[in-house]
Amino acid sequence: MAHVPASERRPQLVRAAIDLMTREGVGAGSTRAIAAELGVAQATVHYTFGTKKDLYRAVVEELTAQVVCQVAAAAPDHGPFAEQVRTLGYALWQALTSAPDRFALCQELTSLSLRDPELREIMRELQYDLERTATGMITSLAEQHGVELAMPAEQVAPLFLAGIDGLMTRYLVLRQDGQDPGEETLPLLDALVNGVMSVCLGV
Repeated sequence: MAHVPASERRPQLVRAAIDLMTREGVGAGSTRAIAAELGVAQATVHYTFGTKKDLYRAVVEELTAQVVCQVAAAAPDHGPFAEQVRTLGYALWQALTSAPDRFALCQELTSLSLRDPELREIMRELQYDLERTATGMITSLAEQHGVELAMPAEQVAPLFLAGIDGLMTRYLVLRQDGQDPGEETLPLLDALVNGVMSVCLGV
């Protein structure tokens, strides 16, 4: 087999790990299984990541980057402040519901982190990164439109993300029961976005 540089092998292994754990759960993501998923030697996984913690961190970072890129790509460059914030909110929802099993993987990692200090550190960093990204987007839009926020963006961001997290958890539970909760969730998403806008504008 031809030698593959580490710079190329690393993203391949991350994708293989995500595919495997999305399909079979975090518990199935052993280095042996991930190596088999990609068709490489187990030693390749150890050489590339060193520790399981490094692998989990790479998986979480990739999952987060995919969502952030989708939202950023949908960011509007014109329109009123409220409409642009609404567009970003719906872009986030679309990014998550377009790959619900990957969100479920993040939820599984979050649950496991409650009893695993090393994994907890990774998930804490993920949470803060998401909040900083959302804070930056809200702040940028407010400055662009000359809007003075009634609540600091640093508080609005985690409030909104917590609401999205709750709606997505509900979406996953109902979806696994054989229902299609998409349409009935949209009014709830509307209410969440409207509530966030009220908090932003103090109305």
